[in-house]
Amino acid sequence: MQGKYPVVTLCGSTRFKDEFYEAQKRLTLEGNIVISVDPFGHAGNQEVWDGMDEDTLSKWFCVKTKEMIVDMHKRKIDMADSSYVINVGGYIGESTRPEINYAEKTGKRCIILNHYCNTGNARRGIRYEIRRSILSNSK
Repeated sequence: MQGKYPVVTLCGSTRFKDEFYEAQKRLTLEGNIVISVDPFGHAGNQEVWDGMDEDTLSKWFCVKTKEMIVDMHKRKIDMADSSYVINVGGYIGESTRPEINYAEKTGKRCIILNHYCNTGNARRGIRYEIRRSILSNSK
């Protein structure tokens, strides 16, 4: 909480850029401080890469940069009260699964956009709560 406002970190595949923007808008208007992802590299949006020279682009694809982005996203989860997973069509990718695991491990609430998703944690019995119930309880 920051003042009276819950803090929510968005998680999920960056291929769902429009859904990220929609969730950010909706959650903000519901009275949450929203921390999102960036850049949207998987969305195939050229504006992510526009203006970068070849050397800068090659750095974006290196392992160290990927490690940095993953670590930065964990810090975003640390700053939040809960994580909101955008899983369009139930999709949970290989980068999102560790984010969910990390949020659960650190005691964060994990809100799943589509409650019918089937992650490894759900099969092991970790309770995922639907967005409305979490946000109404956190205010």
